[in-house]
Amino acid sequence: MDDPDMAEFVRYLEGEKDASTHTIQNYLIDIRQFCEKKWGADAPAPFAWADVDRYDARAYLIHFQKMDMAPSTTARKLSAMRSFYHFLVRSNRLDKNPFKGLSSPRKGRALPKVLSTDEAILLLEAPVQMSISRERDTPVQKAWKSYAGVRDRAILELLYSTGMRVNELVQLTESQLDLIGGSARVRGKGKKERLCPLGSFAIKALREAMKVRDEVQLMHAWGQVEPRPLFLNRKGGSLSVRSVERMMKKYLVARGLNPELTPHSLRHSFATHMLNEGAELRAVQELLGHASLSTTQIYTHVSIERLKEVYDRAHPLGQHS
Repeated sequence: MDDPDMAEFVRYLEGEKDASTHTIQNYLIDIRQFCEKKWGADAPAPFAWADVDRYDARAYLIHFQKMDMAPSTTARKLSAMRSFYHFLVRSNRLDKNPFKGLSSPRKGRALPKVLSTDEAILLLEAPVQMSISRERDTPVQKAWKSYAGVRDRAILELLYSTGMRVNELVQLTESQLDLIGGSARVRGKGKKERLCPLGSFAIKALREAMKVRDEVQLMHAWGQVEPRPLFLNRKGGSLSVRSVERMMKKYLVARGLNPELTPHSLRHSFATHMLNEGAELRAVQELLGHASLSTTQIYTHVSIERLKEVYDRAHPLGQHS
């Protein structure tokens, strides 16, 4: 290595920091990129590190931002230069660090994964279509399969109809439902209660699931548990969050949908589809039980992304080159 300061920095990383070879290589790549930007690709070492000022540091940061580089990558490159100059100051090679105090770019929030309306319907219809009994099944097995199908349909309908969290759903009891008025009283984060309207499909699915649940409960002679679980597992107890996650994954795979989607994706889908159809942001905030409107605003970005996709497909000049 021709530059003595860079060579000493590598020895520092290896000896004092016990950095991996991979980490050191990344540091060197980032420092060399800065050198090319500041002095040109053909500039020989050693480099005049003392000539670098805050304007050079900011220009380096802006260079990568203009390239639309991921904020995490830009932040890593900035961190490498900051660490290098911190070493130079610490070892009395320089008096100041031009990268000190320079803010890293904000890492954007990942947009939540959502189902399209057609995908949501495909998922909701899967449980009953897949709960087919075999001839050799016993009456008890047939009854359980019938219940599992309508139960799973009701769970998915409830998640999509209300946008409730999966942990709110598994804690739900029959006493919290008003099927005549069409609402569910949900206890959310911070033990705050909210009313979630129930759609007609969810109400129908819940009525059927509760009817078949009672039949299966009698057949297995399961005792009544108070408060009464809305959905039962194979032992007559309450379902867990993990059970609902496994159940949904089974139907996603069977229907050829993204297996990385989770029950929370139905909450995301609920909010996105509501906004797509013209619902007010504050109304969706109330339905989701968000304390802050800024939390709900992520779904406006999802809606805009969907609109962009439609625009690009439909507009004659919509496709980007």
